[in-house]
Amino acid sequence: MNSRPSAASSIEADRIADQLERAFEGDAWNGPTVTEILSGVSAEQAAARPVAAAHSIWEIVLHTTAWQRTVRERLQGHPVEPLADDEDWPRVADVSETAWAATLRDLRAEYELLRREAEAWRDRDLSLTPGGERYTAYEMLHGVIQHIYYHAGQITILKKAQAGASR
Repeated sequence: MNSRPSAASSIEADRIADQLERAFEGDAWNGPTVTEILSGVSAEQAAARPVAAAHSIWEIVLHTTAWQRTVRERLQGHPVEPLADDEDWPRVADVSETAWAATLRDLRAEYELLRREAEAWRDRDLSLTPGGERYTAYEMLHGVIQHIYYHAGQITILKKAQAGASR
């Protein structure tokens, strides 16, 4: 369980939560947010492999969802074992529009849970290593934001590769 005190300044923690929100659905300075990038992507597009050696958009979304969940659980003090390969990069079995919609709902749900977790932290506690983790809460929160941006860029490139291939 997380042992964060509830009364303390949270200026930096609030800024981190704001950056998480900007990456996913807010006013990101670097370009489109994850929500904007995934808007209008069909199941067929998500499952496509326009770059043979790369993951599909769908696999990247599943991977991002898994890491949002993992970071949230670690921040809550739950010991989380390293992700097995099939957890880190889950395979897509069902490529239907219904399954894609469920994948996007799961991504949003994990983001919202992680955002609420980030908002609950206080500045003086950001240097803690929850659950005996190697990384501090500060490092994990910044790391998950960086992870979201990294994979958002990959998804953007995959969308452009698909658009180029369809010409």
